[in-house]
Amino acid sequence: MRKLILCVCLLLGTTLIPTGALAVDNVTSTDAPDLTSVRAKIKAKDFKGALAELTPMLTTHQHADVYNLMGFSLRKTGDRKQAYTFYRKALDFNPDHKGALEYQGELFVETGQIDKARENLAHLVRLCPAGCEEREDLEKAIAEAPKTN
Repeated sequence: MRKLILCVCLLLGTTLIPTGALAVDNVTSTDAPDLTSVRAKIKAKDFKGALAELTPMLTTHQHADVYNLMGFSLRKTGDRKQAYTFYRKALDFNPDHKGALEYQGELFVETGQIDKARENLAHLVRLCPAGCEEREDLEKAIAEAPKTN
């Protein structure tokens, strides 16, 4: 039944997946755990609270959105090494996860790896040829990066 609904939606040009911007990332799958509370904490800049809520999910949900938000919260608390690990896991599960591509790209900018950030941006350009929030945010981060001689 699920496949039939998906086929009908594709034929009609509609989607079951929300397309509007969310507080932190875009939901990429209907089997994701409810991350509403985590997103609210992140929006309120309560990254430690978000980590406390996400950590138990790591044992129950192998999902790109969980890993992406974990990486984002870790990065915002200063743990860049662990953040990279979780962005990588998110992209292992979904190589086209726009949020993880953006946030990993921003981590690359923060650590002076502009070439790697540009690779993520190129991937986002392919995913969003007409533009999307993730692409625009990463373009801005790269443009604002300190220039090295």
